[in-house]
Amino acid sequence: MKKGKTGFSKGKAMERYVYSEAERRFLEASQVPFAVYQFIDKRVVTVLLSAGFCTLFGFDDRAEALELMDNDMYRDAHPDDVAEIADAAISFATEGGNYSIIYRSRIKGAYRIIHAHGKHIYKENGTRLAVIWYADEGPYVPGDEGFENDLNKNMNRLFAGKNLYQRASYDFLTGLPTMAYFFELAEEGRKRLLSNGENPAMLFIDLSGMKSFNRKHGLSEGDNLIRAMARLLVKYFSSENCCRIGGDHFAAYTISWRLDKVLKKLFEESRTINGGKSLPLRVGVYLNSSGNVGAATACDRAKMACDSKRTVYISHASYFNKEMLEKAERRQYIVENLDKALKEGWIKVYHQPIIRAANGKVSDEEALYHWIDPVRGFMSPGDFIPVLEETKLIYKLDLFVAEQILKKMKRQKEEGLYVVPESVNLSRSDFDSCDIVEEIKKRVDEAGIGRDKLTIEITESVLGGNLEFMKEQIARFQGLGFKVWMDDYGSGYSSPDLLQQVQFDVLKLDMVFMKQFDKGEKNKIIVTELVRMALALGIETVCEGVETEEQVEFLREIGCTKLQGFYFLRPVPLDELFDRYSKGVQIGFENPAESGYYEAIGKVNLYDFPFSVDGNSRIKNYFNTMPMAIFECSDSDMKVIRGNRAHRDFVNKHYPSLESDVHLVFEEGIEAFNAPFARSARQCAADGSQQLFTANTEDGDTVHFFMRRIAKNPVSGVAAISVVTLDIMKKESEGSSEPTWSAVAMAFAPDYINLFYVDLDTDRYIEYSPDGGGKDLSLERRGENFFEASRREATRIIAAEDRDRFVHAFTKENVVSEIEKNGSFTIRYSLIIDGQAVKAVLEAVRLMSTTENTLVIGASRDTDGE
Repeated sequence: MKKGKTGFSKGKAMERYVYSEAERRFLEASQVPFAVYQFIDKRVVTVLLSAGFCTLFGFDDRAEALELMDNDMYRDAHPDDVAEIADAAISFATEGGNYSIIYRSRIKGAYRIIHAHGKHIYKENGTRLAVIWYADEGPYVPGDEGFENDLNKNMNRLFAGKNLYQRASYDFLTGLPTMAYFFELAEEGRKRLLSNGENPAMLFIDLSGMKSFNRKHGLSEGDNLIRAMARLLVKYFSSENCCRIGGDHFAAYTISWRLDKVLKKLFEESRTINGGKSLPLRVGVYLNSSGNVGAATACDRAKMACDSKRTVYISHASYFNKEMLEKAERRQYIVENLDKALKEGWIKVYHQPIIRAANGKVSDEEALYHWIDPVRGFMSPGDFIPVLEETKLIYKLDLFVAEQILKKMKRQKEEGLYVVPESVNLSRSDFDSCDIVEEIKKRVDEAGIGRDKLTIEITESVLGGNLEFMKEQIARFQGLGFKVWMDDYGSGYSSPDLLQQVQFDVLKLDMVFMKQFDKGEKNKIIVTELVRMALALGIETVCEGVETEEQVEFLREIGCTKLQGFYFLRPVPLDELFDRYSKGVQIGFENPAESGYYEAIGKVNLYDFPFSVDGNSRIKNYFNTMPMAIFECSDSDMKVIRGNRAHRDFVNKHYPSLESDVHLVFEEGIEAFNAPFARSARQCAADGSQQLFTANTEDGDTVHFFMRRIAKNPVSGVAAISVVTLDIMKKESEGSSEPTWSAVAMAFAPDYINLFYVDLDTDRYIEYSPDGGGKDLSLERRGENFFEASRREATRIIAAEDRDRFVHAFTKENVVSEIEKNGSFTIRYSLIIDGQAVKAVLEAVRLMSTTENTLVIGASRDTDGE
């Protein structure tokens, strides 16, 4: 049995009417342009074409004409007329009456106006046929009024001005059957294939990257590509065996025999259509051998296969399998049972603590959840979140979680527990499905909970697509008093550029960093720099996935302010959380009144120095920096609460009688560090003055220290001070060694302008200024008569309104007197740098040593702006 290019069998099974040989020859010989059609299985098939038809439409081969009419009947019709012609044919076939339509057809390279009219006839066996006659009404020339023929003029006006309308059965853009009509055709066609022993295949075709194509080339060119793709599909599958589902999606049905080879040719030719302005094709295939289902269901399953490889951007085909069906059934179950799961408590909310690095207390919590289903059992968020996001139902879950958090907080208040902020994770779909900002605000206010207690977490992917819109929503949340955190930073393609455009309150570092913690120093350096970057932007950091004590210590040292992970506690349900408190095994919530104090302590990076103690490799010695520790200091004692690796080594080597976690009671043990250390610490804690001083080690060496106050606890009254070991001078070289002044400068301020080392006995000085990178000091000059030179320089670089005040105040006598009284001299003024006024602060402290009468005077940007 002969097969056409579609692979569909022709002949007896299709029940096409067959004329007797004599009648067929007589009719085909007629010079009158007509054709005979028959409506079979929801589609129009061609029974006979006259010689006049072939002449009118330019066919030299009747067999070729019959092949075209059966597979691509409207190939030569004007694209704007195809849908109207096809719908008129279907209406005539299904409703009867007379057929009459005027359209444009390309004949030998030019459009002619064709008038087709016809009627139904019935043959002796009752078969109904449609006879259509065709008349050539002349050429179609848009806008040309030069034709003498009145009918031709009227036809041109008709086509130039008519508003083509969309019909029910054919797509207006491509002329292909609409989806509904296609499914009717496919049902009948697949039945024919099965009756002939064939295995039908349903295809779902998607142009990959159409949105980007339209942005690059324009919508008009996008329409051209869709039309070109329609023509290509017609070439391979025939005009009524494929359809445009909508947008850039198509469907087709065919036989599975040699389908891979057909698709290979389709992919190759698709690259050249539309003048080469094309896109890759993603094709999903459903074979009837996977289960005999209806055309619509087969198309849906073909789409599942197509969507299974969304991230592949070359032309490819994916075949439907059992796993896809299971996934689809699970998806449907989730969608249909979400409301019930929320109502019946199948979705369980868990609470995981986030620990303040500076005090080990719970400073925040995060709400997580699982779906414990009575039918399907345990489902993790990865099982149902993507489904709810895709179906835009995730807002129901996220609002439910927010409500559960608020209920928990109300219970905490009732039981006299501190209430710390807890975060809810939001999806991009939340912002598209409802006014999520207003919905959350309303629930928080109705619960009587402060807005600062509910934190909003979003991932970078939430910002994608419409950044300006999301910036507005984040600003709305923050304007209402909610904190907004960026979750999973460092995973995927996290971009620092986003941190320039959106001001987040906290950056959560993805747990991938802790998973790679033991893979070398580079990972630690990356984490350190991310924390440094965040702190420089005024953003706190949380690190997820913390599981070991070593990780905890490292993160505390580099200034990561908050920690989260199984090392502290896994996520627990509400009842277990309160049960832990009743049994006294809780971690303990942080007092909100002390949050600012511990936040300030946690932000200090104990490795925040841009130079190493020694060594050649920057990576190798990245963490081998100046000894630094943070002490808590009260009137009676001081103790180390954080210290870096270098500090621990320093104490062990130079103060072997002490532990690295030094605890000094001022009335008993101050001799261990000498009286200057204790006096300076108490002074710094009391008034916030910066202290530069010397002390002796247990083996008699001289040590230069620098202290500054970080914060004061408003509840306990204790102060946190940072102590940096700047330099160690061996006993035999005392008086001959200059301190490490770059360390002093960095201790004074990270944004220093310059630094002076002044000998008060001679007024000689050394000036140091930052290098081009702003990381180290380079020697600028040595000079005489420091104070006189400084007052002269003031007239050049200090703003006019501040000059007289500076010159009057900055004398040797005033500076020394002020230091003797208060421990330091400070003056603020405006500098002129590159023509711009910059707020600056100059601070002078004495280098407290038995052999030196010196001052260290640092000028830096005034970060307080006062």
